[in-house]
Amino acid sequence: MITLIGEKLAKKGLTFMYYGPAKACEDCRYKSVCIDPLETGRIYKIKEVKDTEHPCPIHESGKVKVVEVEKANIEALIDAKKAFEGSVILFETLKCDEKCDMRSLCFPEGIKASDRCRILKNFGRVNECKKGYKLNKVLLEIISKK
Repeated sequence: MITLIGEKLAKKGLTFMYYGPAKACEDCRYKSVCIDPLETGRIYKIKEVKDTEHPCPIHESGKVKVVEVEKANIEALIDAKKAFEGSVILFETLKCDEKCDMRSLCFPEGIKASDRCRILKNFGRVNECKKGYKLNKVLLEIISKK
């Protein structure tokens, strides 16, 4: 998908979280290319940077570049019984209120409950769950949103 990003941020491989449009974007002539393709709360990875630039009052340099992006793959912890490489799952968060080092993987940014995901890689079992859940760390590709 094509979008626009600040000139200084336009680097192949860069990942970014889209939090939503700035107020100044509402009436921008580039809105349909810049922010309309992006979904709030998702992480994107820049696949390619084009040479085309446009003016933008939001970004530090006053310019944006055209980039091709894709939704980034997300590392997460899931039920070990569902952790088969190549399989498609509906992502579900665990019922947990513990504060631990694993929390960011149990509730990863950029993915939402009931997203359809393909398990690209199974990194194996983690043995650190305070709740006693049997979890595997996996790399997920978001196939479709909720």
